[in-house]
Amino acid sequence: MQAARDLESGQIALIEGNQVVLRYNYSTVEPGELSKQISADNLKYARPRSNYIHPLYGFDGEELTRDWSLDHPHHRGIYWAWPEVQWGEEMGDLHALQQVFARPTDELKLTSGDAFAQIEAENLWLWEDSIPIVREIAIIRAYRGNERGRYVDLLFQFTPLNEDVTVARRDTDKYGGLNIRLAPVKEQMITFHTDVEDSNPRMAWAELSGLFEGGTSLSGLSILQNRANPDYPGDWVEYPDLNWFQPTFPASRTRYALRKGEPLVLQYRLWIHRGRADERTHAEVWQAYDEAPNLQAFD
Repeated sequence: MQAARDLESGQIALIEGNQVVLRYNYSTVEPGELSKQISADNLKYARPRSNYIHPLYGFDGEELTRDWSLDHPHHRGIYWAWPEVQWGEEMGDLHALQQVFARPTDELKLTSGDAFAQIEAENLWLWEDSIPIVREIAIIRAYRGNERGRYVDLLFQFTPLNEDVTVARRDTDKYGGLNIRLAPVKEQMITFHTDVEDSNPRMAWAELSGLFEGGTSLSGLSILQNRANPDYPGDWVEYPDLNWFQPTFPASRTRYALRKGEPLVLQYRLWIHRGRADERTHAEVWQAYDEAPNLQAFD
C-alpha cells in the first residue's frame, strides 16, 4: 500500500499494487473549461475547491464518485462540509462554496506500508478566502483489499482559531456533514440501518449499491458511523436522483458550536465491496470497526 503525491498537480493517491484506490484532491482544483457548460444560475457554485476525495474506485476500476456535475457543480465526490457556517454575525456555506473555503496549508504526512496507506493533511477554513477561522485535520486511511472488500477509515478534527464558529445542516434538519455524491448507477438501491435506542451496541450503517459504469457486476459502498461521534447516531439523508446518501451531523434542529480547546472529531468507515451486503454481514463489519482502535490526529 502506497501514499504518493503527484508533484505537478499536488494531489495524493492511495494505491494498492498497481491499482489506485482513491485520490485526495488536496490542492485547489479549478473549473477550467467546464465552466462554459454550466448554466448561468449555477455558475456561482462552480468555484475552485480543495480537500475532497475523488475518484474513489471500485474493484473493477470503476469510478464510484462524481465531481463537477452540471446540476450541482459544488458537489465534489466525498467531502466534509456544512451549508451553514456561522462566524460572528455572518453566515457562510462551506458545502456550496460560498464565503468560506477549506484550503491546504501543505502540513502533510504520508504513510505507506504492508497493511494500509494513509494521508494526514491540514487545511484552514478561510473566510472570504483570506481570514483563517478553523484549523482542520483530515486523516484518510485505505487498507489492503481482501475477500470481503476494502475499508477506508476517515477522521476529521476541527478546531476554531479565534471566535466561536457554529456549523449546522441546511435549515438545520436536511443535509450536511460527510457528503457523498456518487456517479450515475443502474439498479441503484439505498439501504439505511440504525438500531433502536436501547440496543447495546447500537449500530448505524448505510449502503448504496448498483452497477457503475465500467463495472462488471454490482458494487456497494457502505458507510459505518463511529459511536464515539457527538450526536451519534446521525440521521441518514438520501437524494436518489443525485446518487447521494449520507450520515448527517449535527442533530436535527441544532447548531454545533466549535469551542477553543475542544476540537470536534468525527470518524467514519467506508466499506467498498462487490454486490449487495445483507444485514448480518453489515453487522459483522460494523462490529469489527467498533472494536478497532480509533485513528489519532497529529498535533
